[in-house]
Amino acid sequence: MKRRDFIKKAALTAGILSFNPPAIHARKRFKARMVTTWPPNFPVIGEGANLLARWIEEMSGGRLRIRVYGGGELVPPLEAFDAVSQGLVEMGHGASYYWAGKVPAAQFFAAVPFGMNAQQMNAWIYRGGGLELWEEVYRPFNLIPMPAGNTGVQMGGWFNKEIRSVSDLKGLKMRIPGLGGKVISKAGGAAILSPGGEIYTNLERGVIDATEWVGPYHDYLMGFYKIAKYYYYPGWHEPGTVLELFINRNFYQSLPKDLQEIIRTAAYRANLWMLSEFESKNNTYLKKLVDEHNVKLKRFPEDVLKTFKRYTKEVIEELVSRDPLSRKVYLSFQGFKKDVSQWARISEMAYYSLP
Repeated sequence: MKRRDFIKKAALTAGILSFNPPAIHARKRFKARMVTTWPPNFPVIGEGANLLARWIEEMSGGRLRIRVYGGGELVPPLEAFDAVSQGLVEMGHGASYYWAGKVPAAQFFAAVPFGMNAQQMNAWIYRGGGLELWEEVYRPFNLIPMPAGNTGVQMGGWFNKEIRSVSDLKGLKMRIPGLGGKVISKAGGAAILSPGGEIYTNLERGVIDATEWVGPYHDYLMGFYKIAKYYYYPGWHEPGTVLELFINRNFYQSLPKDLQEIIRTAAYRANLWMLSEFESKNNTYLKKLVDEHNVKLKRFPEDVLKTFKRYTKEVIEELVSRDPLSRKVYLSFQGFKKDVSQWARISEMAYYSLP
């Protein structure tokens, strides 16, 4: 009996000694800073960046902690790309069309006028080769990009005067980035790029006559109804705007593989969370704007939309003719759009037309 008890105890002890659980708490810990193009704690968009950092910390068991800085807190909003590229900070959150002046091909990964909606953009980026192209575009800048938010279909913008025809666009100073801005310029207006935190003041002071932003929920929170009464749709310029997380490549590659996957998984979650937040609240706040604040909801005249579409084609043709990388990206974008649009005609569009 004593011999059997001794053997059992020895076996148990050997089992305990041979079991080596991962020393989770002993693993190296990392810290990072995320700069954004949004004001500090900006509703939904900046909040999404904050949640992204929190989720990464929670999923990593505290091994990767990220401090988020709003635009201007550490670097100016539109200098986030350079700050991360140069390794001054480790991460950034913004929209790729803000960097069109540095890398023209980048804007195709945010929004293209008369392009794809949110789910189609996700399909192209995640499963249609878009992400691989995006990584190629950012590689010379020592950056790794990934989707981390989406506004869904945007509104056409806020205007201080009615847009009855194309002639009303002449001399119009409008805050609008990316390819859409180039279209406004072709139509005789002046496209102005400014970060979100400056738009209200610029519109109030007459620095700009009009602005596009996101949609009813966020536009309500921004208070645009107090200074502009004409609210136009549809959002021809941004039918499903992708927001991005971009990471310094050296920092990303210094992380263990599991932390890299945690970052990607959290970015997926932020992408879905933000789109869901906007989609769930836009109609409620559109009703508030119209019913409670007497905002005049207007549809762009058909001749204006046709003009925008014609100029969009010209803008893109000019871009891809002088920039081979933009051409490569656009060919992928447009090929995918053609395929997915054919499916949409007998799926979503057919469903929406049901009696």
